[in-house]
Amino acid sequence: MSLLIRWLLATLHLLGYGLALAAIIARTRALSRCASEHSLPGVFLADNVWGLSALLMIVTGSLRAFGGFEKGASFYLQEPLFHVKMGALVLLLLLEIAPMIALIRWRIALRRGVSPSLRRVHQFAAIGSVQAALLVVMVFAATGMTRGVGMGGTDW
Repeated sequence: MSLLIRWLLATLHLLGYGLALAAIIARTRALSRCASEHSLPGVFLADNVWGLSALLMIVTGSLRAFGGFEKGASFYLQEPLFHVKMGALVLLLLLEIAPMIALIRWRIALRRGVSPSLRRVHQFAAIGSVQAALLVVMVFAATGMTRGVGMGGTDW
């Protein structure tokens, strides 16, 4: 049973990365094309998928690293590429604060029948581009860990 759970968690974690990248790119494109409140449903849909995929990655990643399903916390905490991966995640999530707050406010405004100010859509689209790059950094760090690169692997 443990092997099946480990396999399922690893699969869901990897699928989370793909879904997150697709959602970030979709939201970034929707924001860069957003000219009026009529464009917001596409932004909101991509944002919902991005939020769910982030939750999927964080929950499955936490279970794998600290839930006793993989190599254990001691392995990950001494692995340099794990720190790279977590640093990229922290930056990605910090960058998410402003767009998240704005999107929540836009949703509230629309529910109240008020047109939200969209003056920062291009700034949020630029943030999305950086977030996509950080997600790719996370994938490189994760695959490096599986190959032992961070712990002095010599298969270069």
